[in-house]
Amino acid sequence: MNVSKACLWALPLSLLANLGAAALATTIELNVLPLNGPESNCPEKLIAYETARPRSPGGYATDGMIQLAAIATNISATQKDDFSATWTGTLKPEYSNCKASAGMSVIDGEAHQGHSYLRVQLVGGRATVILDMTGMRDANNFTAILLEQTLRDGNPRWAWGGTD
Repeated sequence: MNVSKACLWALPLSLLANLGAAALATTIELNVLPLNGPESNCPEKLIAYETARPRSPGGYATDGMIQLAAIATNISATQKDDFSATWTGTLKPEYSNCKASAGMSVIDGEAHQGHSYLRVQLVGGRATVILDMTGMRDANNFTAILLEQTLRDGNPRWAWGGTD
């Protein structure tokens, strides 16, 4: 069943946040893997959250955010298409020399072995968050799509979804 993007919009993250959705959120840890070892002055990990929206007929959607403002400033959305979104910011002084990458490693306390659709690059004094749904299938073997790309309180936020 093919569903339009409009059908996937159930409740916005702001409304869910007001309803206490943080208690229902999935916690995603992204382990930071320094290029030059521990002397790189990199953060140990980054934390992201995702919350499933209530099901809608024919589809589902998930709201998410990553706490990038903990390590970076001047964050802005730099790219978006149907499959991916990118945000870039300036690393805070204590992390400005960090050269590392990060990917999803733990979800709700359990090791994550699957595809890391959320990745971070820390290099050249910049932090780049990449949310990439490429190759992510929904229940009908359609590609999951990016529905929304925003910022709030300096943190990247998104919504993605698919058909069921």
